[in-house]
Amino acid sequence: MCNLYRMTRNVDEVARLFDITGASGANFADEVYPGYPGLVVLPDRIASMVWGFPLQRKGAKGQPLKPKPINNARTDKLGGGFWRSSFESRRCLIPMDAFAEAEGPAGGKTRTWFRVPDRPLFACAGIWRNSDEWGESYSLVMTEASAAVDGVHDRMPVILSPEGESVWLGADPQAALGLCRPWEGPLSIERTAEPWTKSRKPEQPSLL
Repeated sequence: MCNLYRMTRNVDEVARLFDITGASGANFADEVYPGYPGLVVLPDRIASMVWGFPLQRKGAKGQPLKPKPINNARTDKLGGGFWRSSFESRRCLIPMDAFAEAEGPAGGKTRTWFRVPDRPLFACAGIWRNSDEWGESYSLVMTEASAAVDGVHDRMPVILSPEGESVWLGADPQAALGLCRPWEGPLSIERTAEPWTKSRKPEQPSLL
């Protein structure tokens, strides 16, 4: 699953690249974690939303707990009740510079970054919805890993080609589902010594 990505472009740059009206004052950090704001592109606007659909939880005594962000949606589950409405009618693009996976032994995992080498900013498939808990929130669509990612994780985000971006946003669900496949283009891999968890501990990510 993907539970960390990097997006270093500002709103105006993203607006120019995707030919969309900018969203002034959008709040997001360069590194995006589950449960925190990220930038998404919709057909008619750019918006800051929380990464992860809120899932209600209860404690051992039935007391309400802080919702859990379900930040990854498996391609083979998009027809299920949790995701269906968003997939059919509320798809979005998630712009990013790179996405990361954890690699290494337990307690010593480090960050391995994946990029599309000829595209400093690329878009991945996402879905979104309104929620009572966090307002607008989004989830990243995941598919089987390509050969480049498979040695690190068995799944990866659905990376869209420039031509596929408009299909994802505007086509019927069946055409959009046809885009949910491993990335066939090249990926650059950067293995780092960065600890997977830094000073700010992210929310525990989830995938349905």
